[in-house]
Amino acid sequence: MAKQIRKTYKGEKNDKERTMGKLLAAVGEVLKEKGYTGMTIANISKQAGVDRKLISLYFGSVENLVETYIKGKDYWVGAMAGAVEHFGTLSTEGSKGYLQALLMKQLDHFLIDEEMQKLVTWQISEESDVMDQIVREREKMSALFFALADKELEGRNVDLRAITSLLVAGIYYLVLHARYRKATVSEIELNDAGFDRIRAAVKDILSWAYDIK
Repeated sequence: MAKQIRKTYKGEKNDKERTMGKLLAAVGEVLKEKGYTGMTIANISKQAGVDRKLISLYFGSVENLVETYIKGKDYWVGAMAGAVEHFGTLSTEGSKGYLQALLMKQLDHFLIDEEMQKLVTWQISEESDVMDQIVREREKMSALFFALADKELEGRNVDLRAITSLLVAGIYYLVLHARYRKATVSEIELNDAGFDRIRAAVKDILSWAYDIK
């Protein structure tokens, strides 16, 4: 009898996890097909092929579902959250190397992730409580990195926050430009060779910044 109870519970748990996975995947599909304005309970539940009541049952609200999806897709939330435990190693690898690796991975990730491209477009073009919350989480995580980088750069006349902001924003813009516009930027073709030049420039900028006295 005990084994039967465990099997039933496991089945229910697996059904719940499968349904939650379907709903999260459906958010991404709706985002790609209909944009952020199309992320309604009706559209998401239809795409997932499940009863719309399950959104409230498993996530509390469609807003919580979308927030969960975004947290799973957002590069910086994932990268910074996973990095907190490694911040103590900055003394050996240096904040420059660490930041450079994050930016290179951001570029590579953003180039191929269509859903993330849609999310960034949403973030900068529409007011959204969900996106505001995600941005606040990013800032909390990045504050930990900058606090440690400040110690390394103490006494130097460099604004690492401003430099990082320009690099992050530039990567977003160039990738979106490459996706939606068939044109050069500063006479650079935004193809594989062009983005190799961008990567090299990011490394140069960080090297210059860390050489400032």
